[in-house]
Amino acid sequence: MPTINLRGAQKNYGVNSANAVSNLDLEIRDGEFMCLLGPSGCGKTTTLRMIAGLENLSGGEIRIGECVVDCVAGGVFVPPEKREMGLVFQSYALWPHLTIERNTDFGLRLRKLPKAEREERVERIMQALDIAKYRDRYPSQLSGGQQQRVALARMLAINPGVLLLDEPLSNLDARLRLEMRAELKRLHKEFKTTIVFVTHDQWEAMTLATTIAVMNEGTLQQMGTPNDIYDRPANRFVAEFVGSPPINILTFGQTGTSDVADKADAYLAARCPHLAGVGSVGIRPEAIGYATRIEDVPKGSFSGETTVTGVLPTGGNWILELRSESHTLFLTTHVLPRIEQGARVFFFAPPEALHVFDTDGRRIAEADARLSGLAYN
Repeated sequence: MPTINLRGAQKNYGVNSANAVSNLDLEIRDGEFMCLLGPSGCGKTTTLRMIAGLENLSGGEIRIGECVVDCVAGGVFVPPEKREMGLVFQSYALWPHLTIERNTDFGLRLRKLPKAEREERVERIMQALDIAKYRDRYPSQLSGGQQQRVALARMLAINPGVLLLDEPLSNLDARLRLEMRAELKRLHKEFKTTIVFVTHDQWEAMTLATTIAVMNEGTLQQMGTPNDIYDRPANRFVAEFVGSPPINILTFGQTGTSDVADKADAYLAARCPHLAGVGSVGIRPEAIGYATRIEDVPKGSFSGETTVTGVLPTGGNWILELRSESHTLFLTTHVLPRIEQGARVFFFAPPEALHVFDTDGRRIAEADARLSGLAYN
């Protein structure tokens, strides 16, 4: 499938209404697993529907390769059935009166494929998704995860150039979601299909995608690999939206600024004296360590004294809640904490773990270079 390009794509539903999507530039390459990630109402499903052709653009254009499939200014609109894309909805949308086999080959029958080719393709897809043993059952006789596999099989059978998935796992329980994530990852590797996946679940995006596009209020906030999104968030919104527990944010220069924020302000001023326009600093919980003695705090790290106000086990790790005079920090550890609630401890974080944002919430790249060069000096 050629590259899909959205250039200045815009969608609104009325003259006086706010844009559901605003001036979106997005490139989806052949064979990519792209996740559109963001909170409810951010425009991710609208974007998916515009790519599919279920929504007309209000402005801008969409190209598939060199072919324009939607352009308001040029008066071009290619209908959904001619875009060679498969769409899997949040609801499985299976035919209740058809068996699993007939649901799977439904699209192939519409395309009037020869019987032998149709049966061979359906058998291969059903075996790959482990639903061949249910071929004579009806959707109501399957679990939610099995029905989801049938919906995927129906789309994969017609061999679409692009597979569009609109929160397909949101109706499944935690264990089935985990199984289906692994299944989708395997299918992407096996069939090399371009996949565009809409989700509000950050872990779904982080574990599945080769590329993540984070959206908020109809605009693209950042696009990159999962590691880029997590390790170098472009702004505070991305930093706070991606991560669990969420990133610790220390805001400077506001009324009621916390004592820990004051420490961070002084720490930056001493090590990066020419850095201007800093509005806040973020620290991921897993980047923070703690020590019971000041002598064990690594030299040159950002640190302070706090009280342990909570030790929260989550199964594989623990979340520690640390309270200073006017601020609460959260840190995570994989080692069983040997401290009690109420104990005094020293938190610390290496300089390169500080994410520095300006007063408008944008990442300050200059700070990255300076802090990473400090190490523990």
